[in-house]
Amino acid sequence: MPHATTAPAPRPRPRWWTELPLLALVYAAYSGGRLLVRGDVSTAVDHGLSILHLEQALFINFEHPLNRLLTAHSSIGIPADFAYASLHYLVTPAVLIWMFRRHSEAYRRARTWLMTSTMLGLIGFTLMPTCPPRLLAAGHGFVDTMAQYSSYGWWGTEASAPRGMGGMTNQYAAMPSLHVGWALWCGILIWRHGRHPLIRAAGIAYPLITLFVVMGTANHYFLDAVAGAAVMGVGALLARPVTRLANQVWAAVLPRFVQVTGAMESPDVSAGCKTSAGERIPGQRTSSADPTDAAAPAGPPAPADVTTASAGRAVGGDAAAAAR
Repeated sequence: MPHATTAPAPRPRPRWWTELPLLALVYAAYSGGRLLVRGDVSTAVDHGLSILHLEQALFINFEHPLNRLLTAHSSIGIPADFAYASLHYLVTPAVLIWMFRRHSEAYRRARTWLMTSTMLGLIGFTLMPTCPPRLLAAGHGFVDTMAQYSSYGWWGTEASAPRGMGGMTNQYAAMPSLHVGWALWCGILIWRHGRHPLIRAAGIAYPLITLFVVMGTANHYFLDAVAGAAVMGVGALLARPVTRLANQVWAAVLPRFVQVTGAMESPDVSAGCKTSAGERIPGQRTSSADPTDAAAPAGPPAPADVTTASAGRAVGGDAAAAAR
C-alpha cells in the first residue's frame, strides 16, 4: 500500500522586521551598483545618439514633441518635474506596503518580481551606459526641463538629485528606464488587486503618466521605456523559479536554524550536577533498578493517593502508641 504523501507546510506570513532589511539591502546594492557602472561618457553619448537615430528612422521619437510641450508651458513642465523627482520613490514603496498588509498571499512573489527586474536593470546599465536626451548637445533639439525649472523644486541641474548631491547619482543609467518599469509593476498590481473601479483606473493611468513624464522631461528615450517594460516582463517570468529556489533554500536552512536556536534556548539544567551514593532529591521517583531500593526491606507499597494530611495523622498515632 503506497504511503500517503504530505504536502509541504506553507511558509509563514512575511514579517516586516525581515522584509525591511532585505529590501533595504537590495536597494543599497542597486544604488551602489549604479554608481560603480557609470562608464565612459563618450560611449554613453554614442549609445544615446544611436538610439535617437534609430527612433527617427522608425518615426517613434515621441520625446521630441513632448519635450517641446513641457518647455513651452510651465504649467505642465513644473508638475512633470515634480512627478519625475518624487513619484518613483513614493508610489513604489506605498504599493509594496499595501501588498504586504492587504494581499500577503501575493506579496512575496510581487516583491521577488520587483527585485529580480531591478537587478536585471542594473545589468542593462552596466552593459549599455546611455546618455539621456537632456544631456545631448543642444543641436539635437532637447531642453533639460529639470534645469529649466530647478528654482521651483529641490533638485539642481543634475537629474532629480537634491542640490549639491548630483555626484550621488548616475546620470547615464538611462537604458532601461526603471521609472517606467517600476511604474508598470505598480500599475499591474493596483489593477489586479484593486477593488474599486477608480483604484483600478489609477493602476492603468500611472504607467502612462510616467511614460509621458520621462519623455517630456527629456530623461529617457521612448526605447528606454520599451526596454524598461521588457525588463519587467522578464522579471515576471523569472519570479516563480526564483521564488521556488528561495523556498528550497528556506526549507534547507530553517531546520538547522531551529535546531541551533533550540539548543541555545533549552540548555540541560542538570549538566554537571551529581548526587552522592544513597542521596535522594526530595520528591524524586526511583526506578526498580535503583541499588538503594534493592537493599531496603520489602514491605507493602504505599498507596499512590495518600495525602500529606493522612500521612501526618499516621505518624502521630504511631508516636502515641509508643508512649503508652
